[in-house]
Amino acid sequence: MSFDSDILIAGGGLNGPALALALSRAGFSVTVVDARPAPQRAGDNFDGRGYALALASKRLLAALGIWDAVAPNAQPMLDIKVSDGRAGEGPSPFFLHFDHAELEEGPMGYMLEDRYLYRAFQTAIENDPAITLLAETSVIDQATDATGATATLSIGKTHRARLLVGCDGRQSGVAQRAGIKRTGWAYGQTALVCAIAHERPHNGVAHQFFMPPGPLAILPLPGNMSSIVWSETDANAARIHALSDEDYLAILRPRFGDFLGEISLAGGRFTYPLGLTVANHFVADHVALVGDAAHGMHPIAGQGLNAGLRDVAALAQILTEAKARGEDIASIQVLERYQEWRRFDTSALVAATDMTNKLFSNDNPLLRLGRDIGMGLIGAVPALRRSFMREAAGLTGELPDLMG
Repeated sequence: MSFDSDILIAGGGLNGPALALALSRAGFSVTVVDARPAPQRAGDNFDGRGYALALASKRLLAALGIWDAVAPNAQPMLDIKVSDGRAGEGPSPFFLHFDHAELEEGPMGYMLEDRYLYRAFQTAIENDPAITLLAETSVIDQATDATGATATLSIGKTHRARLLVGCDGRQSGVAQRAGIKRTGWAYGQTALVCAIAHERPHNGVAHQFFMPPGPLAILPLPGNMSSIVWSETDANAARIHALSDEDYLAILRPRFGDFLGEISLAGGRFTYPLGLTVANHFVADHVALVGDAAHGMHPIAGQGLNAGLRDVAALAQILTEAKARGEDIASIQVLERYQEWRRFDTSALVAATDMTNKLFSNDNPLLRLGRDIGMGLIGAVPALRRSFMREAAGLTGELPDLMG
């Protein structure tokens, strides 16, 4: 049986190219199918979107040869401050302060604009002879047999591979066609996402301010700019998003506060409905799911992309080890090792983000008192504080080799 490539990846966002590069390093031939035009998100204009990359994710990018290309545009997150309160009233006296000086490894993470990361991945895969990128193409059907997977592409061709990987998001067509069902629910919240320019320097400090409708994250970007991920109820978010820029800022200002001086919009404004969705299985015969195709969670801890990149590193390691042993890399026995590795870590992270959002996104006075006391206790115990910091940096659990 002949194959067009060893592995076919459906989805060319960030996880797909990252996986392609990781697999290419191990000697696999890879094809990436991306429904969008290749340069779509790699323009020169900042559109307001950015990512919080944990330290472990930075290590993966370095191992893949990507970090040097994006490092000049990355902002280290030196401190994280977590507080509770109401819009316009300021935070409660109980808060958490995570200082990177308590970690031997350095900054807990980095903020990076989407355009720089996407561009670096696109350049790397285009220059890799083991990777073929099919832009403006999607998988519209698939079938598997004893030796591999055959995908029908929107360009009227079929593609034969040993393994089909779904990196195609929360509504993963790869998962649906493989008969993999999902578990999840909507939160009744929508994230308002934008970038803000401000008068005063942020000094590399990230803020997470919990309010009754949902959390507000203020994440430092290079220069006097910060990325905003602001959760509101669905109805409030729709109303706010429909406002003019100036009226939008008038709603944001009492939530943001004045600690960074006057603020203004930089780039576009986006909204994303918030919910939880987890695939009941991460693998099937000759099929694997990565990133949001496997698990989509609340952005409350900024771990969505980081969890996907950990999937990438784990799957690449499992396939590389199976190849070295002469195994069928896409057999269910091999793929279940990936599922077993990622299932526990993912379940714990999903449960933590779900519980935190439900605990903090309300104005119950007893819950407010309990969570504020809890934050105070964590902040007062160095061992607990460092444990939370290592979790935020992605340094806990069994790390794949590419993140070690």
